[in-house]
Amino acid sequence: MAPPPGTPPPGTPLAGLTAIVTGAGRGLGRAEALELARLGAAVVVNDYGQPGRDGSGESSAGPAEETAAEIRAAGGRALAHAGDVADFQQAARLVGSAVEEFGRLDILVNNAGILRDRMVFSMTEDEWDSVIRVHLKGHFNTTRFATAHWRERSKADGGPVYGRIVNTSSEAFLAGSAGQPNYAAAKGGIVGLTTSTALALAKYGVTANAICPRARTRMTEDVFRPTDGDGLDPLAPEHVAPLVGYLASPAAGRINGQLLVVHGGMVAVVERPRVRAQFDSKQDTFSYDELDAVLTSHYADRPPGETFAAAEVLGLKRA
Repeated sequence: MAPPPGTPPPGTPLAGLTAIVTGAGRGLGRAEALELARLGAAVVVNDYGQPGRDGSGESSAGPAEETAAEIRAAGGRALAHAGDVADFQQAARLVGSAVEEFGRLDILVNNAGILRDRMVFSMTEDEWDSVIRVHLKGHFNTTRFATAHWRERSKADGGPVYGRIVNTSSEAFLAGSAGQPNYAAAKGGIVGLTTSTALALAKYGVTANAICPRARTRMTEDVFRPTDGDGLDPLAPEHVAPLVGYLASPAAGRINGQLLVVHGGMVAVVERPRVRAQFDSKQDTFSYDELDAVLTSHYADRPPGETFAAAEVLGLKRA
């Protein structure tokens, strides 16, 4: 029996769709761009191309073009884009380039980021601002223009359109990371941006989800040391890319506003925060003594220094 008209060829669920992947010149973004192309999507490969993981050095189109060339060599369609996603106008041009080159935009994968690690009591204003700018503002900028495009398409078509957003958060947000207050804050903000976008765009047919990937890349090379084993590295970016491909596909249409942890052949769905305990005052409002009585006893048997989400998050511990 012949498949229905318009059905993608076997193994290419993203055929006919166009994706943008930011930070796709290296590491996770590169693996994600290659996976989306393998699944049939045309890909705009964005990377600002600075050599330093802290965002330092001269920007270059080289990394983006290398990934795009690899996609084209494998028979796919790709366009390199070397703009800075943290710049509002350059992000607008990035979204515009996808529509101009391939006629449409269907998938946005936000991955671009930098690191400027420092303990909070030593962090400079620039170290804080630069990381928030690239991660959180960068995610917002591309999301703002992609969602405006989908909203206009929905108005023109008179109904829902196809749109997928996959944002990149981190376990640094989930479980804390003492030397990364800027990075952890940005990654937490990305989750808030994702859930807000998911609620706002659902009626237009657009989904937005976030992942917390654990992978050995340029940004984590001093945290995750290389393994000596044979076969695929458990922390290789290639373990993360299939989930991104799936979330970008029609099969994931019912998944929206979710946060998933992924690494080494494992995917975990994170629940929204739940109330662990509740205390009600016996008066109109709490007094200091009453709070002392209920909260001091509640925390008396908890481990000293336990943080909001620390080790109990899915039983995950940093590798």
